[in-house]
Amino acid sequence: MYDIAIIGGGPGGYASALYAHNFGLSVVLIEKERVGGTCLIRGCIPTKAWIESAHVYATVGGAAEFGVDTSDPQFVWPTALARKRSIVDLLVKGLVGTLKSRGVETVEGHGRITGRGSVSVEGGDGTLTQIEARTIIVATGSEPSSIPGYTIDGERIVTSDDALDWADQPDSVAVIGGGVIGSEFASFLAEVGTEVHLFEMEDQLVPGMEPEAAKILARAFRRRKIKMHLGIGVGPARINDGSVTVPYGDESVDVDVVLMAVGRRPVTDDAGLDTVGITTDRGYVDVDLDTMQTSAEGVYAVGDIVAGTPQLAHVAFAEAIAAITHIATGDTASVDYNAIPMVVYTNPEIGWVGQTEAAALGNGIDVETSEHGMRGTGRAIIQGDVGGTVKVVAQADGPIIGATVVGPGAGELIHELMYAVGWEALPSEAASFIHAHPTIAEAIGETLLAAAGRPLH
Repeated sequence: MYDIAIIGGGPGGYASALYAHNFGLSVVLIEKERVGGTCLIRGCIPTKAWIESAHVYATVGGAAEFGVDTSDPQFVWPTALARKRSIVDLLVKGLVGTLKSRGVETVEGHGRITGRGSVSVEGGDGTLTQIEARTIIVATGSEPSSIPGYTIDGERIVTSDDALDWADQPDSVAVIGGGVIGSEFASFLAEVGTEVHLFEMEDQLVPGMEPEAAKILARAFRRRKIKMHLGIGVGPARINDGSVTVPYGDESVDVDVVLMAVGRRPVTDDAGLDTVGITTDRGYVDVDLDTMQTSAEGVYAVGDIVAGTPQLAHVAFAEAIAAITHIATGDTASVDYNAIPMVVYTNPEIGWVGQTEAAALGNGIDVETSEHGMRGTGRAIIQGDVGGTVKVVAQADGPIIGATVVGPGAGELIHELMYAVGWEALPSEAASFIHAHPTIAEAIGETLLAAAGRPLH
């Protein structure tokens, strides 16, 4: 009998397996495909590999402005695709080796809970293997959603899973959904020359983030000739011979392919949750967020399937640590969901943490905000990227409760403000630290000084 049986080898599952090593627990990890899950195989890593290729292409294309004479660059799609695949393969191989070195046994197949402490694994050939464990962790992840009138066929109407492995670059794409996934795909596809139509039901890109950041992103998208259709829904698609028609309002557009990016849904239908009475809501699993324990004793859930928490790999990592800590020690290592950094890997890059100004006001919090644009930041001017900004949201006469960074390296810079939010730092406390000159991070320092009531520039 194992101490823990984990169903699902994505970030939540493999992080649970790796962290259990710290407590000497015996672990079996059940995964029907390669370990790594959505993030490593079909999400975070391959998407960012494509984005980086597009970024390099755009950088070379603009090199003349910096006094570097280059020939007309060409984006070679098959080479970028091969690079993406090699990065994924390298990281999967490394993960497999790490799991092995930690003594984690892996079993290939589809895992289902069949009773208390019991999991049945169905292999690819239909054979069944029964596994017994004192504790079970469910980490079955999520999959792309769609909407009525858009049946996924993998050719004309596709998900991000399909798009990551397009053999050839499409000439035109309609992206349905302007959230994080849709905006990232729209950004990199337009950057390498694909005509992009981006549809979003809400009136701003990436609903939920600071409107100032959404406006900066929208301006960048317009410069790249992305045709944004905000605050409008789409009618059912019409599949033509060689194209797809997407109706919206009184108009329509014909494109080569439609990319659905309307969110993700939990994969729990065939996990056997009902056999032990686990409570769910539309497929999402209800848990005690202090321990990650479900309504069934001895069964935990982590990652994208957890109700009410962000579907992010780093959240899954933290939830895995919380679950394993409780299993091994009985103590809690609760996730601070108020200080989770969010990053959109568009161009420009956007990172935020904590509450936006609108969210804080909606929660009845009186706030004070400060903002500093990149146009006055020497390093941003040197890099030729001055369209960004930093915004800090603080409780009136209180701590910093949220922040947003737009611009070069925003995904890295936001972590400085993550600590400020997580530690409930006062603006005056955070502003007392010195930022090197010239750096992009100076914009954070300037914003904090302003938030403390003593701006410099």
